[in-house]
Amino acid sequence: MAAPEEPLRRRKVGSAGPGPGSPPGPGRDPAGCPARLGAGTFWLTRIVLLRALAFVYFVAFLVAFHQNKQLIGDRGLLPCRLYLRSVQQHFRGGAGWDAVSYAPTLLWLLDWSHMDSNLDAIALLGLGVSSFILVTGCANMVLMAALWVLYMSLVNVGQVWWPAGWESQLLETGFLGIFLCPLWTLSRLPRGTPTSQIVVWGFRWLIFRIMLGAGLIKIRGDQCWRDLTCMDFHYETQPVPNPVAYFLHRSPWWVHRIETLGNHFLELVVPFFVFLGRRMCVLHGVLQILFQVVLIISGNLSFLNWLTIVPSIACFDDATLGFLFPSGPGGLKDQVLKMQKKEGQGVQPMPRYGCMVRQAVNLAMGVLVAWLSIPVVLNLLSPKQVMNSSFNPLRIVNTYGAFGSITKERTEVILQGTASPNASAPDAVWEDYEFKCKPGNLRRRPCLISPYHHRLDWLMWFAAFQTYEHNEWILHLAGKLLVNDAQTLSLLAFNPFAGRAPPRWVRGEHYRYKFSQPGGGHAADGKWWIRRRLGAYFPPLSLQDLKGYFKAREWPYTELE
Repeated sequence: MAAPEEPLRRRKVGSAGPGPGSPPGPGRDPAGCPARLGAGTFWLTRIVLLRALAFVYFVAFLVAFHQNKQLIGDRGLLPCRLYLRSVQQHFRGGAGWDAVSYAPTLLWLLDWSHMDSNLDAIALLGLGVSSFILVTGCANMVLMAALWVLYMSLVNVGQVWWPAGWESQLLETGFLGIFLCPLWTLSRLPRGTPTSQIVVWGFRWLIFRIMLGAGLIKIRGDQCWRDLTCMDFHYETQPVPNPVAYFLHRSPWWVHRIETLGNHFLELVVPFFVFLGRRMCVLHGVLQILFQVVLIISGNLSFLNWLTIVPSIACFDDATLGFLFPSGPGGLKDQVLKMQKKEGQGVQPMPRYGCMVRQAVNLAMGVLVAWLSIPVVLNLLSPKQVMNSSFNPLRIVNTYGAFGSITKERTEVILQGTASPNASAPDAVWEDYEFKCKPGNLRRRPCLISPYHHRLDWLMWFAAFQTYEHNEWILHLAGKLLVNDAQTLSLLAFNPFAGRAPPRWVRGEHYRYKFSQPGGGHAADGKWWIRRRLGAYFPPLSLQDLKGYFKAREWPYTELE
């Protein structure tokens, strides 16, 4: 009689968990262990993608909110109102179809007499929507389309301040993000709208083109990429170096050769992994994300590298990203497990009619991307490849590339002012203006700002390669400094004439900059840079000198008097 009672006693002792004959709990396999997510679905991937994209949008709109007015506002260095008016004049009419299609922007519909308010409204709305998606992980097509239209409205009137490839890249990534979501539903797991393989492959096609385009433009563009010497110069001459670049620049020559070879491998070979099955695709995503992290650490390239991580996430399915989500009954991972089980049993995730409509929309998107990719692919195959270009005003599919040529020497334009009545007097004291991040003061440590971006600092790097005649805005900037314009000075880190009368003269000086020799774990003698004067960039200018120049360009001269 004792034998039959043994199983009963064992079950009582282990009553905290399921007995041998009990069914597995939720999220567990038949052995009672935590169930593993299956491959091939992208419910969790979508959440990570949307949050990553929302983060980049948030940074982009934050930069816009802080700098729009100073750069393209009513009293900006290149007012967008004048730009839109010039577009109208070019097409000989008002806001007709030709003008709107050339520069698609919501500003065509708004009152131009309050452009600062319009720009602030666009940036704040974008900040609000992206914040909601970032915090909640929820989005629908309406919200994602709103972000895309809002940012496109800024990019298309940004002129020289929004020229970089990452602006178009954000718009292309954002366009694909629209199709990740249901039309109206706000849910992290919209059960009726599974992520389409077409959309996933849209993101993979994007990261493939970004990396391959960057690799090809290097091989074709500069001999130093072919002889493996570009990294000897890059850290010092990149647009806005950071403190890590200072020390990486001094790495042994063989380290720079390995870096260049690694760059070629990651940009010319690894992109093809995306087409070689799930495991190689996952490896592609891991390698590209690690590569972007290294680039983030070694330089201030705005939100470019953060943005490039976003399409790389599409290389991972739910089984790969499940570790990012906590386990437990009712959690996101548990819900995905249940949905995967239903899909395995053939349960339709949405009504048949709705499924067909959704598939038609995704198919139309795929056909559109494929059609717009034709000139992009031809550009990739062309020996005259161009980088960071768009073949349509909506920037849905674009060409990409970075550092097709490497500058071997770093030059900087240093703006200076003097209170002396005679600019040519030998006793005139010239004082330097300091920008937020670009090199200037030799003892100032290089900044670390990525993913944030100082647009004026970036353009000053490009201006140093050219003359001031190619960069009219720099003379507008000089005029603003001559009156201590508070709005413009907010873009700078130091105004030597703060709290006193503005300068009588402003000039631009051209210098060659080099990293100093490190010593004792930091810059030698407290100097991070050494410099040598090359000559004048533009001569000393007074307000009177600029009067005709301003009036010819319809820049408000009266505000400077």
